[in-house]
Amino acid sequence: MTIAKRPGWFIILVCVLILWGLAGCAAFYVHVKYGPAMDPAATDWDRAYFAALPPWFTWDYAVAVGAGLLGSIALLARSRWAGLLYVLSLIAVAIQFGYVFFATDLLAHKGAAATVPFPVFIVAMALLQVWLAGYARDRNWVS
Repeated sequence: MTIAKRPGWFIILVCVLILWGLAGCAAFYVHVKYGPAMDPAATDWDRAYFAALPPWFTWDYAVAVGAGLLGSIALLARSRWAGLLYVLSLIAVAIQFGYVFFATDLLAHKGAAATVPFPVFIVAMALLQVWLAGYARDRNWVS
C-alpha cells in the first residue's frame, strides 16, 4: 500500500490537536498538583467535591488526555494507532463526564450553564479526533 501525500490543512489541524492535547495535559497537571487550591475563588463545596473524587477518576483523566495527545502525535507520524488511541481517549472522556454529571451533585450545585458547555466541547473534540483518524485511514494518509 502506498501512503498518500497529506494536504496542508490536515497537517495544520493535527498540529492544533497536538496543542489541544498539551493543554489537556497541563489541565491534568493542575488538577493533580493543586486541585481547588489553584482557584482563589474555590468554595468549601469545591474543596469537598474535589476531595470526594474517587482515586480512579484521576487515572481516567490521565488516560483521556494522554491517549488524546498520543493519538495526535501518532496521526502526525502517520500511524494507524491514532484511531485506537483516540477511541480510548473518547471512552475515558465519556467515563469522566458521565461520573461528573450523573454521580455527583455538580449540576444541582453549579447549574448547567456553568458546567455543561466546556465538557460538551471536549466531547466534540474527541469525536472530531476519532473521525479525523478514520478520514486519514480511508485516504491512506496513515500506514
